[in-house]
Parts: sequence; structure tokens; C-alpha cells
Amino acid sequence: MIMVTGAQGQLASRTLQELAARGTPALGGSRTPAAGQRRLDFDDRAGLDLTGVSTLVLVSAGYAEDDRVLARHQAVLGAALRDGVGHVVYTSLTGAGDHLGFALAHRATERLVRESGLTWTILRNGLYAELFGALLRWTPDGLESAFGDGSLAAVARADLAAAAAVVAGSPDAHTGRTYELVGEPVTAADVAGRLAVAHRAVGLDAYRARLLADDTLLPFQPPMLASIASGVRHGFLGGVGPDLVRLLGRPLTDPLAVAAETAAALRPGR
Repeated sequence: MIMVTGAQGQLASRTLQELAARGTPALGGSRTPAAGQRRLDFDDRAGLDLTGVSTLVLVSAGYAEDDRVLARHQAVLGAALRDGVGHVVYTSLTGAGDHLGFALAHRATERLVRESGLTWTILRNGLYAELFGALLRWTPDGLESAFGDGSLAAVARADLAAAAAVVAGSPDAHTGRTYELVGEPVTAADVAGRLAVAHRAVGLDAYRARLLADDTLLPFQPPMLASIASGVRHGFLGGVGPDLVRLLGRPLTDPLAVAAETAAALRPGR
């Protein structure tokens, strides 16, 4: 049986949908499970239950400081080894993102996976096209961002979910492989052009100040978001590669369309 962790999250839920569409039985695991899912709370080591799971799709337990993320991942990998899981598929971060503020937890988890005693596949996911669109800010004059003229090899979340389903459905064919799953370059100006509005670039100092003033963000989030802006702006995240197209066996979902749709949905007064 395949289990996908973080089943209430967007990537995991889409992966479960992809597996179902392919006729591949799979179970969702979640801290707050829906009907038909198994409770799986990474912070409750004693309660982790992976019995009957042959392939575990470990969707990164982010949205926390590195030490907590790594403790969670260690716990679930230990449970996987104890309960006889055969293969783990870990959703990591593109190698081009090594400078990003949240890269360390991914690289440390990759090391844990490789040293776990389990067979494994690592999916180094590019940044979502949905995220790129959501990080563009609406102003009365159009869109604003700290991305400058830089591009992001953005990828639709649906394509990453489909890739995870492909690998989880035939894990033996992907044992010991690390895939770089990036999309196609998109700029903030591209998104603005698709929406027929102007784009204005702001400096990283102004962007960071706005993030720090946002009391809805958790303490680790402003530096994380600022690192994304700096990485895009300075050309570190625009590289492309063939792995995702090869895994999917089809063209990629247009990341510009996805980013523009996301930005449009957030337009005030829409």
C-alpha cells in the first residue's frame, strides 16, 4: 500500500487524486485525517503507525524552524524502518535553491533518507507557479514585486503531484534516483503582461521591511520569502531541465497561465 503524508495539504491531496485516477490504491496520512485516512502526527512519535505501508510518499513537513522539521522527518523515517516500509519518496527542493532560507532542512532530510536503510527516491521540486503568482502584490497601478527582471523555472503543483504519483506507483524503477523537477522560466513582467497590467520592481530592502511589518507571518517566514525574491532577482532559480517532462511523458502545464490565474484571483475587488 502507498501512503502519502500531509494528506490535507495541497501537494499531498493532489498526489492522492493522481494515484486514484491511475487506479493505484493509496492512503492519506494526516495530523487531522479525513474519513478513510490514517492519523499520522509527526510530533507524536509513539503514535506513528506505518504498518501495511510498502511505499511512503514523505511530503516535507515544512512551515517550522529547521530543528522541528528535521525532528519530524527523523521520527517518520524511524517509524518507516520499524514498520517494514520498503521505499520512501521524499519531496525535496530543487538543487538550484541551495541558497534559499529553507534549503538546509531539505538537504539534511535527503541525507537522513539516504542513510535510513530504506530504498528511496528524492524529488527535488521546483518552486510552485502558484507561489510565484501569490507573491506578486497588487497596487492601484498594477503588480509589484521584488523579483526585478529575474525569472523562476516555475512548475504547476499539479505536475509535481503527477510526478510523485508516477514514482510511487512504480518505485523499483526509480530506486536511488534524485530528480530535478523544475518547470519553465517565468518573470513578474510576464505575469503582468498576461493580465494586461504594469509591473513595478521594488528593492529587497523595501520588500523585507514590508515582510517584517506583517504580523500574520511566523518568525521564520520573512527571511524565507526574502531569500526567494533575492534568488529569482539574481538569476539563481531560472534554470530548466528534462526530468519532469520525462517522468510525466507529456508537456508541462503552462506555468505562466497558472501564475497569472493565481495572481488574478488575489486581485482586490475581484
